[in-house]
Amino acid sequence: MDVSLTLWVLTVVGLGALIAVDFFIGRKPHDVSVKEAGIWTIVWIVLAGLFGLGLLIWGGGQAGGEFFAGYITEKSLSVDNLFVFVLIMAKFAVPSQYQQRVLLVGVLIALVLRAIFIAAGAAILASFSWVFYIFGAFLIWTAWKLIQEARADGEDEEFEENKLLKAAERRFGVADRYHGTKLWIEQNGKRVMTPMLVVMLAIGTTDVLFALDSIPAIFGLTQDPYIVFTANAFALMGLRQLYFLIGGLLKKLVHLSYGLSIILGFIGVKLVLHALHESGVHVPEISIPVSLGVICGVLIVTTITSLRASRKQAEAEAAAGRDGGPVKNDIDV
Repeated sequence: MDVSLTLWVLTVVGLGALIAVDFFIGRKPHDVSVKEAGIWTIVWIVLAGLFGLGLLIWGGGQAGGEFFAGYITEKSLSVDNLFVFVLIMAKFAVPSQYQQRVLLVGVLIALVLRAIFIAAGAAILASFSWVFYIFGAFLIWTAWKLIQEARADGEDEEFEENKLLKAAERRFGVADRYHGTKLWIEQNGKRVMTPMLVVMLAIGTTDVLFALDSIPAIFGLTQDPYIVFTANAFALMGLRQLYFLIGGLLKKLVHLSYGLSIILGFIGVKLVLHALHESGVHVPEISIPVSLGVICGVLIVTTITSLRASRKQAEAEAAAGRDGGPVKNDIDV
């Protein structure tokens, strides 16, 4: 797409306005109900759908298809982020009424950092087409790693603070308790961070690690920076409500990692084929409709098999509870 500077500015301002409205509505700390989370999840999905339809009408079928494929991929990958967000909330013992504020600011930090990643990725790909080989190989390796992690025992998992976060804590110090929504306080004559700021930074910086997978993945579907940025923005901005909506459902998505590994591996192969095509090798390229079909199909199958496996596990545990015998807590594909 030929996107003018004016359209870029209008898009950023529009997204900023949506974030401001979201912040204004949720400014008062409170426990988020399933109803509230469900309504706002639908609102964000509808807004993304309307934006995609706008691209379809004014940008053509190619642009619209690329946006929806990118949005669905980023949304599905962002669900995997929620597992880590749950661990972070538990690690820092975030009070339930403050969790939405933590997620809002944390996701905003993540969006800014991802914008930098996208700009850098677009510049690199525009200058060096061979980078597609690296991106493709990296996604295939990530897909294999996801399968290995899914097959390993993931019980008693705990969030590990990254080096940047530890350095900030050593440099500024951290208060021993939460002080409402305050980010800084005076303690013993010294200005220190509150746990609220620490957990916000944890959410934002941890998402950068997920961006190492998701950014190459969406560049495998489109090389348009405008579509990459907007698909990421809409996927991330609805993440906070999704956290509260499917928090209890996350444990039931036992096959999600397998589904994501298939999607990443598929896009990795697509990138390698594209790189070969750019190098003058006559190989078939995977179209956007095919990509969209594969991504949606994998997610639907993964969700169905996950829920079936979880239901069977629950039934087995219930039966064992009645009989007084042990249950093997192992779900595999």
